[in-house]
Amino acid sequence: MAFSSLKDIYIDQMQDIYSACKQSKAATQKLHDAATDDELKKALKAGADGIQDGMDTLSEIIKGHGEDPTDEFCKGMEGLVKEVHAHVLDEDFSDDDVRDAMIITQYQRMAHYAIAGYGCCKAFAKRLDQTDDATKLDKCLDASYDGDRHMTEIATGSVNKSAAA
Repeated sequence: MAFSSLKDIYIDQMQDIYSACKQSKAATQKLHDAATDDELKKALKAGADGIQDGMDTLSEIIKGHGEDPTDEFCKGMEGLVKEVHAHVLDEDFSDDDVRDAMIITQYQRMAHYAIAGYGCCKAFAKRLDQTDDATKLDKCLDASYDGDRHMTEIATGSVNKSAAA
């Protein structure tokens, strides 16, 4: 596809985030299964649910522009998911708390990718006078920030302390 307008980039980047969400949701579900801390498990479940909400919103917006949400594959998230496997799922841990600390690290890396993507798309939507889209993308961005902050609270509140013991 040749990009000839900001709208072309806008649609492409929403499709990229949709793909990223699809990949990160599957990885988050696996992280949930590997986690042992109850609060972390709940947060990962909420994270997977929130990712699905974002996918639903992106699908609605993209289809509203007459495009297919699945027309892009996110190689950036593919790399982050490989990191999830390398650093958590395919790694041996002798301490569950240490694994939980690493789970938070990997989840937050994926969340930061989503934050960057939603933020760019929201800016594009505003510039394109797509006010309704911008409002929906802002909610996705806020949810991603909230999930990231919650993980930081879990890490600094209990998990990192337990892992350091």
